Amino acid sequence: KLKGSVQGKILCLAGPPGTGKTSIAESVAAALGRKFYRFSVGGMSDVSEIKGHRRTYIGAMPGKIIQCLKSTGSTNPLVLIDEIDKLGRDYRGDPASALLEVLDPSQNYTFRDHFIDAPVDISKVLFMCTANELDRIPGPLLDRMEVIRLSGYDVPEKLEIAEKYLVPKSMVNSGLMVKQDLSEEKKEDEDADSEGTNKMDPLAPQPTYHLAERVPPSLSIRRSALESLVRWYCREAGVRNLSKKIEKITRLLSLQVVAEEEGAQLTEKSKRKSDTWEVSSDNLHEYVGKPIFTSDRLYEKDPLPHGIVMGLAWTSMGGSALYIETQGIKRGLDAEGKPRGGGTLNVTGQLGDVMKESTQIAYTVARARLAEIAPDNSFFDDTDVHMHVPEGATPKDGPSAGITMVTAMLSLALDRSIKSDLAMTGEISLTGKVLAVGGIKEKTMAARRAGIKTIVLPEDCRRDFDELPDYLKEGLDVCYATDYSIVYDVAFVTDSVK
Repeated sequence: KLKGSVQGKILCLAGPPGTGKTSIAESVAAALGRKFYRFSVGGMSDVSEIKGHRRTYIGAMPGKIIQCLKSTGSTNPLVLIDEIDKLGRDYRGDPASALLEVLDPSQNYTFRDHFIDAPVDISKVLFMCTANELDRIPGPLLDRMEVIRLSGYDVPEKLEIAEKYLVPKSMVNSGLMVKQDLSEEKKEDEDADSEGTNKMDPLAPQPTYHLAERVPPSLSIRRSALESLVRWYCREAGVRNLSKKIEKITRLLSLQVVAEEEGAQLTEKSKRKSDTWEVSSDNLHEYVGKPIFTSDRLYEKDPLPHGIVMGLAWTSMGGSALYIETQGIKRGLDAEGKPRGGGTLNVTGQLGDVMKESTQIAYTVARARLAEIAPDNSFFDDTDVHMHVPEGATPKDGPSAGITMVTAMLSLALDRSIKSDLAMTGEISLTGKVLAVGGIKEKTMAARRAGIKTIVLPEDCRRDFDELPDYLKEGLDVCYATDYSIVYDVAFVTDSVK
């Protein structure tokens, strides 16, 4: 506001799919009164798409940046570069390297397109980028951007988005609702004010909707149905799948309305089975089928079986609660009376390289801790340990399950159970230090969804947990650990189940 410009900032919105990154960019353009231009670089492997072709080639054309200035007719539009973490690279060049000049505020005032072959000042353009995984963006390119992380939506946020936006939008597209028209004077004022600016007005009142003429007045989607959709059908971080389910419901409602009005016969699967036009949690299965998720936990009973502990994981789709399972295989004696096997660790569950290394570290820490806790216990010397991380078809990687693995092995070796309402996350070092991990908000949401009451987090993650909204922290007992001895006390000593 003081300087009159926003040049010099390259924003990167990073988050799971369906969290509204593109919508945020459109809203920013509307708030600033700038033209909006979007292009995707996912899979792009030709540098000419960015810097243009030289005019010596047949069919030569300028790059996306010059095309943006031409199509918007503005020198300061908002340009959204979508899927920047999915850039390709082949013999035609490396587009990520070409973007280094575009996204550098100290260089792009003399950007030179191959087609124009003259310096063009694009320093007034506000660039925004979107990405799902920052690890896939080259370091020099990531260094030029200011990253804003967008975490997934929790249940209350999804319900608000569904009620205020997704349901009305889907009903309007299906012909069940009609958006209330603005007065002609208001329309003329809007047309006059929108000349040369973005058509979106951030200060405009929220639109109102009403049912169409031939739609039964009792037709509606109740909040209980939306809660069931979020809990049992759509657990991803974004709302894209939730939008698909709502659209499926409204399409079927439209079909039933038209069929009853015209007296047409529908199939057994499509016809209305209940006496009401209200979609609630009781008849939701008639529209979207049986629930995809039937339980929040793999193990319902308390305490858990020996050798099983719940961990918290972060994925590109949001947070999830997963179990670490361990099983001991006791070996017999050979013909000479010597023990066969023992002291080995077998790991399954489609784990990545980092997680496989974590299992080896956890195994060493567990053996060292067992020697301190119970010196006479020779479980790891006499028994082979098999560790599995369900679900087997889902790839997993990362170091954040370190303390969970150690606890699972000690639970097996000490023959003691862990409470079913306890979950933990944290990387462990070879000496037993508990190190910080990321994705605390997503992991906390996953813990609440699974009915967890006690969470063990690294001490360095205290600041991340303190920044969470109060409704996410309500009812959770959080224990912060700097060393594994604290984790051991929480899991086995304090209120432990033997």
